[in-house]
Amino acid sequence: MEFSASGVKQLTAIRRTRLYHLAAAAPLIAWYLYCAAQILPLVDQQVALVILFLRTDPSVLPATLLLSTLSHICTLLFFAVLVILFSIRCVPQQTTSGFYPRCVALIGTFLGVGILLLSPQELSRWPYLASLLLMVGGTAFAIYSFLVLGRSISILPQARRLVTSGPYKIIRHPLYLGEIIAFVGVALQYFSLLAFLLLIVFCLVQHRRMINEERILSAAFPEYADYTARTFRLFPGLY
Repeated sequence: MEFSASGVKQLTAIRRTRLYHLAAAAPLIAWYLYCAAQILPLVDQQVALVILFLRTDPSVLPATLLLSTLSHICTLLFFAVLVILFSIRCVPQQTTSGFYPRCVALIGTFLGVGILLLSPQELSRWPYLASLLLMVGGTAFAIYSFLVLGRSISILPQARRLVTSGPYKIIRHPLYLGEIIAFVGVALQYFSLLAFLLLIVFCLVQHRRMINEERILSAAFPEYADYTARTFRLFPGLY
C-alpha cells in the first residue's frame, strides 16, 4: 500500500512538470508542423505571383489572388503560432476528467480537416471573394486570440491561467468565434449539403467545448463567476 501511494505521488509530480506536458503536446506539434509544411510551397508560389504582378502592372492584380494569398499566409501563421505556444505553455492547474469532454475537444480540433476531403465548387467572383474575406478575417482573429491567450493554450478542457485581456475582455471564447468564421468561409468553397452539415456539427461541437471549458475554469478560479457575469460567451451583446 505504501509503495502504491508513493507511486501515485511520483506520477502526480511527473504530470506537474513542463516536460511531461511538452511530451503530451508532441503529437499536436508534429501535426501542426506537417500542416505548415504542406501549405508553405503554395504560399511561396502565390507570393511570387503577387510580387510579379506588383512589379509589372499592379492595376491588373486580381483581388481573388491577393485575398487567397493572404488567406494562406494567415493559415501558415496560425500553425506557426500553435507550434510555438504548445511548446511553451504553462502547466495546468486543473484538468477535466472523463472520456466525453476529451473526445469532444479532439473532435472539435480535427473536424475541420474533414471538409477538405470534399470536392471544391466553382464559385462566381463575389461568393468566392466573400469566402476568402471570411477565411482571412476569421483566421486573423483566431491568431490574435491565440497570442492573447499565450501560454494558457490548450486543446482539452484545462485551467492554466485566467485570461481576461484583449478580446477575452468582451467575450469568453474569441478563439472559437474566429475559427467558426473561418470555417464558414471554407464551407462556402465546398458548397454542398454535406459541407453545410459539417459546419453545423462543427458549431455544435465547439459550443459543447465552451461549456466544458467554462465548467473547469469555474472550478479552478473563484473569480471566474464575476468574469462570466460581465462578458458574453461568443457574440458581443447577443450571447
